[in-house]
Amino acid sequence: MNIIACVKQVPDTEAQIKVKADGSGIEEGQIKWVMNPYDEFGVEEALKLKEKNGGDVTIVCVGPARAMETIRTALAMGADKGVHICDPAFDNADAFVTANALAAVIKPLPHDIIFCGQRAIDDDSGQVGSMLAEALGLPQLTLVTKLDFAGSSVKVIRPIEGAQLLIETALPCVVTCQKGLNEPRYASLPGIMKAKKKPVDVKNAAAVGTAT
Repeated sequence: MNIIACVKQVPDTEAQIKVKADGSGIEEGQIKWVMNPYDEFGVEEALKLKEKNGGDVTIVCVGPARAMETIRTALAMGADKGVHICDPAFDNADAFVTANALAAVIKPLPHDIIFCGQRAIDDDSGQVGSMLAEALGLPQLTLVTKLDFAGSSVKVIRPIEGAQLLIETALPCVVTCQKGLNEPRYASLPGIMKAKKKPVDVKNAAAVGTAT
């Protein structure tokens, strides 16, 4: 299987956020940055599929140079390679720009299933996964808490008020993940060492070829 997991680097929820004096952004100097927790569920589910069915897991991330640390974390968990979309043009990218940048990179790659977190804890918009599916012309399964692979399709459970939806769709598709889907693993020491040698393709805005 060709599996893709999209990740975002976000401030740790325990970090004290201070706004710059000119109001242009936040002071980043003392902030601890981590992988978006909802994206961790996506990475874990991607790794579980790989372990059960074989294949490769590619991590794709839009973010500044420091986001490489988050990509390496996913590689240390067990992913095979990464793509880092890194350009100052994307520093203040909204969900639409981010989704289209991800789509531009993912479209030429082999992909059977694409995982995203259901939202990012910094902006809480919850839009990128759905916009990515639209940009790629793929079906989307959102807010998933259980996934079963069935060869050329997947079946998922999506909670709704007072009930659950059981949905099936053919591959390829986009899945957005929420708490309850799995328990993300920690990176092992050997995994951390191996991650340093795994390939990460860094692309700027010109290489991605989308409007910012």
